[in-house]
Amino acid sequence: MSGSLAGLPVVVIGAGPVGLAAAAHLAERDVDFLVLEAGDAVGAAIRQWGHVRLFSPWRYDIDAAARILLEKAGWTAPDEDGAPAGAELVEQYLVPLAGTPQIAPHLRLGHRVVAISRVGVDRVRSRSREFAPFLVRVEVDGQSTDLHARAVIDATGTWGTPNVLGASGLPARGEIDAAAFIDHALPDVLGAARDTYAGKHTLVVGAGHSAANTLLSLADLAEQEPGTRVSWAIRTGSAARSYGGGEDDALPARGALGSRLKKLVAEGRIELVNQFSAHAIRVLSNGSGAGNGDGSGDGGVEVESFDSRGVKKIVTVDRIVGATGFRPDHSIASELRLDLDPILGSTRALAPLIDPNEHSCGTVPPHGVDEVAHPEPDFYAIGMKSYGRAPTFLLATGYEQARSVVAALDGDWDAARDVRLELPATGVCSTTLPGDEGEAAGCCGTSEPVKVGLATGISGGLLAEPLTIVGTSGGSGCCS
Repeated sequence: MSGSLAGLPVVVIGAGPVGLAAAAHLAERDVDFLVLEAGDAVGAAIRQWGHVRLFSPWRYDIDAAARILLEKAGWTAPDEDGAPAGAELVEQYLVPLAGTPQIAPHLRLGHRVVAISRVGVDRVRSRSREFAPFLVRVEVDGQSTDLHARAVIDATGTWGTPNVLGASGLPARGEIDAAAFIDHALPDVLGAARDTYAGKHTLVVGAGHSAANTLLSLADLAEQEPGTRVSWAIRTGSAARSYGGGEDDALPARGALGSRLKKLVAEGRIELVNQFSAHAIRVLSNGSGAGNGDGSGDGGVEVESFDSRGVKKIVTVDRIVGATGFRPDHSIASELRLDLDPILGSTRALAPLIDPNEHSCGTVPPHGVDEVAHPEPDFYAIGMKSYGRAPTFLLATGYEQARSVVAALDGDWDAARDVRLELPATGVCSTTLPGDEGEAAGCCGTSEPVKVGLATGISGGLLAEPLTIVGTSGGSGCCS
């Protein structure tokens, strides 16, 4: 390490599960660090979907280094066979972890990172670049301050940048004007947002597990509140991938989710509209009776679709839930040298390993520091943000990224490159393209874990205990 970097901390941005895992590994290796969190509490994004229960039981939701710190502090782990809700993950795991003596003094809440650069060096300058400290510009209570760091780990996730409803990746015509009628993934339908959806007709757009969770909650609400109707729009010709592996899923809770959704569609309690690509959204005037058919509605929206064959479809509803996934925001690193895949927005090296056209959650190979590295020395985006737009992220994968990156920053390259995971089969491994009428093209075919080894993709080299899944973003991927 150069003299100009000696004594500077590693800055971790984001105090969610992966950011705090990185902090735990840094503490374990006695590497100085700071964790900067924009929110006023740890796990800020997860708190917004705290009512949603995770698929994976507690034994798989806790990072190994974090567990060591917690147990040293006298923490008692929850029942390892129980699956926590998001709020329980925060209160029973993240809050105690953030409060350990190894992490608490290094945690800064209410610190929003707005830009990252190098001291005295912009993106163009190459000479001696790797010897210049990082400059991390932070807003605290409306004031701007600059911090210096020897390395930066961005674990901010993608929750704040959801995808639009428009199937082209651009907002549907009228989508911005209809924003008051649109909620993003995982609203608390049976809790805080109950009055918003009770007695209304809601269209859920998206084919992932965050869509499935919302659909099931709306179906429960429809049983309790007269006049509540549920429609579900997907781009593909079949919902088979959304239904998942059923009994063949290595995580029973995840398999049960898809099985119940499939049953509700078959019974007509959820209206499935396939081959639906939102083209335009029009706000209706009061009295149109959107979704009620009796003229008593208070407006609503009309969503127009053209499928791959040019067939026009229109759905008229009171509310829309956009569960169409998330995308990364790399704007804070615009003065750094990033090598981003032009399709996914992940690193170019990671993209083929996580491509959702080829991979489901359980088939993503293990990967670490080499795959998440950028041309900018010692800058890494890990966790959900590392996956760009790919919805196949696993929390276990994020923990392994954190471990590998921290080992590299500590100079332990043997450990950094010995990346190992054991992932559960999802029951569905391939996608269905728009217009396809059949079932998903393939499945994992077994309830046994998918065994994968080193970052090169060589099979074998398993951990003593399997690491399994939970999505941190609540995105529409198969793992959330």
